Amino acid sequence: MPTSPPTLGTLLRHLLDQLDGDVERVYAMGGLEYRPRFTPVMRVLGEQGPVSIREIADHARISHSAVSQTVAEMVARKLVVTRTGGDARERIVHFTPRGKALYPVLRAYWRATNAAAAGLSDELGIDLPATLERAIAALRARPFRERILEQHAVPEEPATASAPARRRPAREASRRGA
Repeated sequence: MPTSPPTLGTLLRHLLDQLDGDVERVYAMGGLEYRPRFTPVMRVLGEQGPVSIREIADHARISHSAVSQTVAEMVARKLVVTRTGGDARERIVHFTPRGKALYPVLRAYWRATNAAAAGLSDELGIDLPATLERAIAALRARPFRERILEQHAVPEEPATASAPARRRPAREASRRGA
């Protein structure tokens, strides 16, 4: 039975699953209980010292929510602690002694990971990180949403029974008495 080719999002998720899965296995082989998703937090703390969750998110270019969830997991694993910042809502992330001791060990793994990534780029005949940076910049300049709408206008009529209805924002629904 013929199937459709995988979409860009599916391919990117598959690539990330392969990369993160193998990196995590290498950490485990070295006796480390460490997840690749901790790396942006560890790198910022190692380079800058204690910083807010917002600063980590900005530096790593990931969402505040993702950093907050990652930090919570790292707190549970006793790699970091959080303390209240100048503003009661702000949380400052600090290494624990365990996290601080792990940082130089991780740097050796990161060097090996970066060398393996460079080898993959060479094998592919492209600078994969530079290509991804260009894609991110292009989407920042013109979001994918605009590119999709340029190809296919979203119909204004309500969705049919075979397609899920678009949800109205809560305030719009409340104005209509829903």
